[in-house]
Amino acid sequence: MSRLEGVHVDDAALEALRVVAGQLGSAYSSVPGERLLGEGRRWLRRVAGLRTRSLTPAQRREVLVLSGRLALLVGCLEYDTGDRRAAESTRRAALSLATEAGHAEVAGWAYEMRAWFALTAGDYRGAVAAARAGLDAAPHHGVAVQLAAQEAKAWARLGDRREAEAALGKGRRMLEGMPYPENPDHHFVVDPAQFDFYAMDCYRLAGEDKLARALAEEVLRAGTDVDGTERSPMRDAEARVTLGVTAARGERRSVPSLLMVSGELAAELRHRYSAEPAARDYLARLHALAERTPGFMPGWARALPASRAGGTGFPP
Repeated sequence: MSRLEGVHVDDAALEALRVVAGQLGSAYSSVPGERLLGEGRRWLRRVAGLRTRSLTPAQRREVLVLSGRLALLVGCLEYDTGDRRAAESTRRAALSLATEAGHAEVAGWAYEMRAWFALTAGDYRGAVAAARAGLDAAPHHGVAVQLAAQEAKAWARLGDRREAEAALGKGRRMLEGMPYPENPDHHFVVDPAQFDFYAMDCYRLAGEDKLARALAEEVLRAGTDVDGTERSPMRDAEARVTLGVTAARGERRSVPSLLMVSGELAAELRHRYSAEPAARDYLARLHALAERTPGFMPGWARALPASRAGGTGFPP
């Protein structure tokens, strides 16, 4: 901070900012979202403010790139905390900064965010379009792997297994041609464990339970340290859900028992994620399952939304 407050911005100050941006990106999975969002916004304002200072062309480009990287992080956190309008504005700002700096990687991540926003909103064809635009913008960067994975997830939700597997294969080939990342904990870095997480999602949707279970177990193994600390709590949580879903689809199952133990999850989804399409779809399916179970309708299930005609693109 004292270097930034000096008369001239030197290269040492910019290197320190690179370190700060890297630390913030690595904190994504472990620091509470609201706290990290406040910190990210403060640093974004500081770095963006450097554009009014006297800079060399190389320093100006570096400031643009750092601003873009911080905007990507802030946009993700805004989306996670429910401020979707702000998230889209920040994403657009990141893309504008990347365009001005001529930086393909930051542009690719801005498109990846657009694909993610579309995917979670149920706009699966929009997610495919955004992923492909990002691949065109940054075909030789690590973000291309994640873009291929987002495309695969969208195709899986559209029920097109052939396209989903083609996108997964494309992403896997790109990943295998890249060196192992120096900092796999950074939010804007794709590692093999993360790609297994995306493949798990696709195969769960396709009904390939054996493969989905194997990938879920690998995600849990890779995401847990030897002392039991979870490095990737969000991935681990979805891996456990995948194991639960595949177990529920097994040949031997007790529907009343499954409904009984689903009550706590249903309560949390209704309380915290009632506006999310995926949560609404899950709750509707629980309600439908309870309706089809003669003589068994738990109290919590009666309060769930009824199944909607047409569904949301997810398989039963």
